Amino acid sequence: MSAQGQSQQADQKLLIVIASDADADSLIQKLVQRGYPATKVSSTGGFLRRGNATIFTGVDAEDVDNVLAVIRSECRARTEFVPAQALPFPESILPAEPVEVRMGGAIVFVVSVERFEKT
Repeated sequence: MSAQGQSQQADQKLLIVIASDADADSLIQKLVQRGYPATKVSSTGGFLRRGNATIFTGVDAEDVDNVLAVIRSECRARTEFVPAQALPFPESILPAEPVEVRMGGAIVFVVSVERFEKT
């Protein structure tokens, strides 16, 4: 098909969001309420090996800032005290008291989408 015959698609972005399980459900709910599709995949990782969720959402490029604002409001960083035994350190250097660690927040990757098809 010639370039003239192709339909113009809006510039699409894929946001890959890694958030804590505690924040994921409310984040998905807020995204869907605002009309942004979202898919959640359970994952594990990070410093404390706690449950995470990887959330995929595909949006028009002009909506990225709006989606990031929702992510910031639902996935706030906070601190918690964790027993030293839960930390991935050798027993010989474990502190005796619980340790304050950063929890929550989100990591977001914004990726350009070359092609998008919905079947």
